[in-house]
Amino acid sequence: MTITCDVAVLGGGTGGYVAAIRAAQLGKDVVIIERGKLGGTCLHRGCIPTKSLLRSAEVYALLNQAETYGIETDGGRLVFPKVQARKREIVDKLHQGVQYLMRKNKIRVIEGSGRIIGPSIFSPRSGAVAVEFPDGEMETVVSDNLIIATGSRPRVIPGLEPDGTLILSSDEAVDLDKLPESILIVGGGVIGVEWASMLCDFGVKVTLIEMAKQILPGEDEEAARELARLLEKRGVKILTEVELKPDTYVPGDGGISISAAHRGEEITLEASQMFISIGRAANVEGIGLENTDIRVANGVIAVNPHFQTGESHIYAVGDCIGGLQLAHAASHEGLAAVNHLAGQESHIYDPTFVPRCVYTHPQIGSIGLTEARAREMGRSVKSAKVPFSAIAKALIEGHSDGFAKVVVDTETNDLVGVQIIGPQATELIAEASLAAVLDATPWEVGSAVHAHPTLAEALGEAMLAIDGNAINV
Repeated sequence: MTITCDVAVLGGGTGGYVAAIRAAQLGKDVVIIERGKLGGTCLHRGCIPTKSLLRSAEVYALLNQAETYGIETDGGRLVFPKVQARKREIVDKLHQGVQYLMRKNKIRVIEGSGRIIGPSIFSPRSGAVAVEFPDGEMETVVSDNLIIATGSRPRVIPGLEPDGTLILSSDEAVDLDKLPESILIVGGGVIGVEWASMLCDFGVKVTLIEMAKQILPGEDEEAARELARLLEKRGVKILTEVELKPDTYVPGDGGISISAAHRGEEITLEASQMFISIGRAANVEGIGLENTDIRVANGVIAVNPHFQTGESHIYAVGDCIGGLQLAHAASHEGLAAVNHLAGQESHIYDPTFVPRCVYTHPQIGSIGLTEARAREMGRSVKSAKVPFSAIAKALIEGHSDGFAKVVVDTETNDLVGVQIIGPQATELIAEASLAAVLDATPWEVGSAVHAHPTLAEALGEAMLAIDGNAINV
């Protein structure tokens, strides 16, 4: 059987279903092909379940610190199965919401594994998708335009493949039925530090190792250093410049043991479980790219600024094209791709000003370039930093660690980047994102009235501090 449509989307994750909705809004007949559940990694194994677990961990930690707010308690009791039940309830509700959006926008969802085919009796050009169903039946979807949104999966270390028992990836960790006594987290990127923060708050003994010189490589050095200091203060053991030796891995009844090189010395690392978080690999295999003129470079699909592949009627968005590999980035890539294929006026997507968020305690929100990266690119920049300890609301909230930092081009006065580490940083970064879209100068942002007392005053003061005009620091 052949199904024809205007736009077919291969993959129903965030980038895919957002692209589908936009195409439907523009009057297109749309089909989504998804082999799992709509919502993809973000909804079922990534953003949403991990943030639910992080919130439970934060509440548990806050309860244990209630006395600092003048409230005496008998202490809290962590019931981890209920934590997991709350997470599943949130995921299920949002999954139902995505399914509703498909029905509302009259988008047909085909549940099966899709593979792109070349020119055939179905279509004179490549881009049709052969769909195999669980029962072995086949169907072909032929469309005017195809959007590939196949997402990504956790990277693995050869010899240390996740087994769901002693070695975990994020896919297995979100469904833990009980907490380990201790854990070794391999990789100090966003996923690694979020899990370190969460598990530490849950009372797990955490060791975090990273190959680079700092956790969160690529982010602001001062922010990464401050996060490391605060994680260590809470009991997380952090080792940087560590190279793991997979061939020394020893599984046991009580946990794992493995050797590593740490700044020239061999060390032995032991824990109840190991969590591998070394990034994500694009899902580009087994989807029929070899039947097209689509180019894969460095493990991801190559696209132009409009997200067109080597075949102009085929687009690709989200994790499968590399880049930031963030759900909100995938969404905006999907919107940009659909607007282009539909002939709509659309601004060129600029990944530099996509907010990057780390949901640790404290949180990190950043946008644009770090000061170090801007200087590496030859730009003349200056920066200003305001500590949350100078902000009344931060003291009221009981979370006054961290700072807001603004980086500006000295020649043009353009905003180059913003880095915030502190309470609600992932919310506060939205103001910097809006400033970037509007091409606002730091003086304009600082001159906007910021309510008092609020955490947002930190960014307002930092914007004013660029020219030495901060009031409260």
